[in-house]
Amino acid sequence: MITEAPENKWIKYICQALIILLGMTFIFSGLIKLNDPVGTKIKLEEYFEVFAQDLPSLEKFFEFLIPLSLSFSLILCVAEVVLGVSILIKYEIKRTLWFLLVLTVFFTFLTFYSAFFNKVTDCGCFGDAIKLKPWSSFTKDIILLSIILILISQQKNIRDIKNFSLGTFIVIFSTLISLFLGLYAIFLLPPIDFLPYKVGANIPKGMELPPNAKPDVYQITYTLKNLKDSSERKINDSEYMQKEIWKDSLTWKIKNSVSNLISEGDKAKIMGFSVWDSQNNDFTTKLFEGDKFLIIIQSFKEATPNHLRKISQLINNNNSKGIFFIVLTASDGKTAESFMQELKLNIPFYFADATVLKTMIRTNPGFILLHNGNIVKKWSTITIPNPEEIKEYLQIK
Repeated sequence: MITEAPENKWIKYICQALIILLGMTFIFSGLIKLNDPVGTKIKLEEYFEVFAQDLPSLEKFFEFLIPLSLSFSLILCVAEVVLGVSILIKYEIKRTLWFLLVLTVFFTFLTFYSAFFNKVTDCGCFGDAIKLKPWSSFTKDIILLSIILILISQQKNIRDIKNFSLGTFIVIFSTLISLFLGLYAIFLLPPIDFLPYKVGANIPKGMELPPNAKPDVYQITYTLKNLKDSSERKINDSEYMQKEIWKDSLTWKIKNSVSNLISEGDKAKIMGFSVWDSQNNDFTTKLFEGDKFLIIIQSFKEATPNHLRKISQLINNNNSKGIFFIVLTASDGKTAESFMQELKLNIPFYFADATVLKTMIRTNPGFILLHNGNIVKKWSTITIPNPEEIKEYLQIK
């Protein structure tokens, strides 16, 4: 009877542990992204826009890719889950590992670009659930890349799933489930809302800094010029003050100074939220008074006519004075006014930052019910409520 060498057993045990770690990481990452594919789409758009600026010769190519960002997002999210499941059940090990290698190299390039050039400061690796700094994301990808390369080199110690038909069924089933989850999140909003504008959140409180908030810490580096021999030296602000160099004005003169962020302080959960009218009058505070039904149209031009007609019907069918309708948009004033007149929407409309509106709700248009700044309920484009449903949430009788 031939016994297996002890070292081979340990290699197999290590490979099995790496497979479990790799598979669970990709499944978790994919599911987090599938919860909000639109968020991943926004990140891809940021990368394409940055590449279009940094690579002028390929500007047209990356601009062409921007409208396809949502499709790419869904494909990437589904691929992460399916490949994670495939490696976990050891289905088509060789092909799966090479697909994982290609996908991880792609992610590693993006995270390196983010970290080194400081272009897209949040790669969205784990959606809005877990925020990673660019270098942390890059380090994570390097670790995954190393694991994949180890497993590729040890393929002889990894056996494919014995029941190939069962493996095929599991992979197809995981693909269909992943597609369903992704499409559900795209059309019916994320099942789990990790954004700061989730139901139950209070917007004005979210805009406040936490008690005893730590401020950002900066270090100033001075370039000093010696007035006697024209030499130069660099010195940080602490040393500059401790040595009281500032007193020796006959010898040293500050040529220039550079401020560098050393450590980030605490931030408010909600940043950049501001609402204004066509005359640039601030409406932010008034928005938090009483009950407001926000019709968020990120872009009038990108909203379908059918959805806009449904909004018009909702407002025209409203016979209650207890519901105050407001349109929030990031479109320019001329476009907004033209569409409002065309749809005969006799309600006020205000403006907000496009990124803020995309963070508030993922569909265009989308609907949010506010009560004294509290988010009571959110609806997607295809689940537009009727006045009676809105009244129920506001308990208007």
